Amino acid sequence: MFPVPIDVPIDVAALRAALLAWYDAHRRTLVWRAPPGSSPPDPYRVWLSEVMLQQTTTAHATPYFQAFTARWPTVADLAAAGDGDVMAAWAGLGYYARARNLLACARAVAGDHGGVFPNTEAGLLALPGVGAYTAAAVAAIAFGRPANVVDGNVERVMARLFAVETPLPAARPELKRLAASLVADDRPGDWAQALMDLGATVCRPGTPLCEACPLTPWCAGYASGHPGRWPLKTRKTDRPHRTGVAWVLRDGEGRVALARRPDKGLLGGMLGLPTSDWVANVPEAVPPAAADWREAGAVEHVFTHFSLTLSVQVAEGAGDFLWTDPEEALRSLPTVFRKALERGLA
Repeated sequence: MFPVPIDVPIDVAALRAALLAWYDAHRRTLVWRAPPGSSPPDPYRVWLSEVMLQQTTTAHATPYFQAFTARWPTVADLAAAGDGDVMAAWAGLGYYARARNLLACARAVAGDHGGVFPNTEAGLLALPGVGAYTAAAVAAIAFGRPANVVDGNVERVMARLFAVETPLPAARPELKRLAASLVADDRPGDWAQALMDLGATVCRPGTPLCEACPLTPWCAGYASGHPGRWPLKTRKTDRPHRTGVAWVLRDGEGRVALARRPDKGLLGGMLGLPTSDWVANVPEAVPPAAADWREAGAVEHVFTHFSLTLSVQVAEGAGDFLWTDPEEALRSLPTVFRKALERGLA
């Protein structure tokens, strides 16, 4: 156990000036950011990027963002898109409930607000699927509102800057309060992005690059000599494991059978392979069609809240399915079904 450092006095004005100067020199170039000195950011692009980034990294989200904005360059274009098209384009970005919320929000902006995003946190929060973080981020970055934008990167910066002894996730209200104490009217969008960039590139998980950090004069974690100690975290419980069966059924033309999943639940509304329930014990697996089913191995997949082993069975047959070219299915299916289909085709 490291000794808790004494408080380091913080000159908020000097700290803000140091971080903004660092940001001006070292800001990341991201496809959804407006270049320095350009017109204000497009709220649609800010909102879309923030929704995509909630469950993935900037590197992973970038090609998705580019594909979405090329196909649907405005919120009105996205609002007019078909549900299935958006779900297929979202495949690989995480929870599909967020894709459904994305469409609901786009349609609300297009239908109820004339295609113009509300420019306040309260107005943004009233949109379907928009939570406190996204509302704050869009308000600050797109509209210059002094909003308190706190993601995982900002939490880590605050935990080290103030040497917060409460472990995550219980520390989140305290970390948000501390971050709010540094928000000001001056350059709120740049301030929000500067904190994110600092956490992503300098005050990173594991070993922070303190020698490159502009905040070391005020950082209690740095003063302790052990900044990597923070943020403290509550020990995670083991992730539950589930099992299931996925069936790869092909017809005489070589097409593969797909089925639409129920709207509610994991991967709701998505096309996928027919599967059994995903349960803790070996499932009672009733094939979706009468055929000469053969074992084709198994695939592993990890979701946020559980891991999954899918046994794959293959056969040729017929039935009331959505019959799709295998290459098209491999391009559009969620990752877990793509793994199972690749196994079945092999």
